[in-house]
Amino acid sequence: MSENKNTSQNNFTFQRNVAIVGIALFLGKLLAWHFTNSDAVFSDAMESIVNIIAAFMGLYSLYLAAKPKDIDHPYGHGKVEFVTSGVEGALIIFAGIIIIVQAVDSLLHGNIPKQLDWGIAIVAATAIINYLMGHISFKKGVRENSLVLQSSGAHLKSDTFTTLGVVLSLILVQITKLYWIDAAVAFLFGAYIMYVGYTIIRKSLSGIMDEADEDMLKRLAKFLDDRRLPQWTDLHNVRIQQHGSGLHIDAHLTMPWYYELRRAHQEMEDMYKLIGESHDRAIEFNFHLDDCKPISCAICALFSCPVREHAFVGQVEWNVNTITQENKHTVNDLPSSYVNGNKKAE
Repeated sequence: MSENKNTSQNNFTFQRNVAIVGIALFLGKLLAWHFTNSDAVFSDAMESIVNIIAAFMGLYSLYLAAKPKDIDHPYGHGKVEFVTSGVEGALIIFAGIIIIVQAVDSLLHGNIPKQLDWGIAIVAATAIINYLMGHISFKKGVRENSLVLQSSGAHLKSDTFTTLGVVLSLILVQITKLYWIDAAVAFLFGAYIMYVGYTIIRKSLSGIMDEADEDMLKRLAKFLDDRRLPQWTDLHNVRIQQHGSGLHIDAHLTMPWYYELRRAHQEMEDMYKLIGESHDRAIEFNFHLDDCKPISCAICALFSCPVREHAFVGQVEWNVNTITQENKHTVNDLPSSYVNGNKKAE
């Protein structure tokens, strides 16, 4: 618990620094816009406003996510990260719309940028700082499973590429004197910013709606299948929820019906420990213990079972499809090529 608390505090401190840097970069881009009157620089400054708002929202969500469970929130407060990420995505889309409106107006009525050398220097400097902050934030978010830091990092990195595009457009305008290029670039980056906002909203909605993470399920199934014990007759109805940086795993585990409660509970704890050692995230488990039925004999590899009623045919492989199946597995879930635990000769 202490380790999770320290991680949350470190994430909060880092996000606070991101917010402070965001304010400094925004002021720098405003200065560049003042010098240049460039639509492309304006688009970059608008996105920086979103960066600042998103950074402070991220701070608030990290503060809430770190709070312990209570009566009103029995699963904790971790899902607030999905909500704030969704709002951040909406703000990004809104910024994109404003940029496009400004760019279209300039294309229709004309706009002549000025003092481009100053603008190029200032905006290029903000791009370098932005990328470094975004790269560090995203890596930290992946390492500590924080959607807020991942979203913030992805946004900052995408902002870097748009900023570099702005720098290139300013150079091109300065060389060619084709001023419409400035507004055209702003229009394109406005559209790109809207796409980035959509991807962030899509990811946040998947978390709010507990969308299945197939890659995570695949890794879990492979890990357990490689280490399964004979007495773990069957595993099914596996569900994984993400709450901030933590996970909640539901599952049904089938074991021999004659195991006393203490033995069955210890087997379940052994599986908890095994799964926990394979993850660097805090995991809350809620397993339901099922007793085996006569139909389970054909897929049970506990050959020392004293009450076996049917011959062993083969074990059902634990994969994404089988462990998420709602009902207990039977011999019908085995591939037709299995006989007595082995594949038929081709």
